[in-house]
Amino acid sequence: MLTTVDGRRVGVVTHHADGRRELIFDGGSDTDPDAMCSLTLSRREALALARLLGMLDVTETP
Repeated sequence: MLTTVDGRRVGVVTHHADGRRELIFDGGSDTDPDAMCSLTLSRREALALARLLGMLDVTETP
């Protein structure tokens, strides 16, 4: 998880039970439920995101 200077958090979560991956964004607002959102990614999409961020691969651990 990465926290920006203005308090927003961004991260990728892998659910090991079913292999699902989510891109998570928390807008930093406790009063606005829409300030937090997630986007489900396929393995291929997660790898593309990793490459965009300068990573060579996504490592999965049990």
